[in-house]
Amino acid sequence: MRGCLSVLKSVKKDIEVSAQWKDIRAPTGDVVIVEDDPVLLPLMVEMLSEVRARIVAFETADGALNHLTEGSSYCSLLIADHGVPGKLSGTQLAALFRAKWPKSAVIVTSGYELAHATLPEGVVYLQKPWAGGQLVDIVVRLLQPGIAFQRD
Repeated sequence: MRGCLSVLKSVKKDIEVSAQWKDIRAPTGDVVIVEDDPVLLPLMVEMLSEVRARIVAFETADGALNHLTEGSSYCSLLIADHGVPGKLSGTQLAALFRAKWPKSAVIVTSGYELAHATLPEGVVYLQKPWAGGQLVDIVVRLLQPGIAFQRD
């Protein structure tokens, strides 16, 4: 538990250092997170709650896909870990999501190195371990209108 607390303090410090959250306009849709790590998922939810959007978290890509296809709410951002349990990987979910909602932002994360050629077009790849500030920077760039960001 002590290790988890030090990680949380480190992540909070990264967020406090970044003044970007206050500058971002709240997204018009949900932020969907797919992560099976029981320590990382709540940290990501807490970090991204600062963006002032509804955060919806899932441990499997299958659960997220059900939410995305059955729900009536719009999703501004999908963050999916590649290696989650279930029928779909996070990368497969990202491909389905990009095909249906091509204007929405997508981040794929993984503890394994993924070749960019294997990622769906327009998806940002963030390799683990990442610092809280890295995730914040990418999310801000993806959701902030007028900020150019190379997604490929």
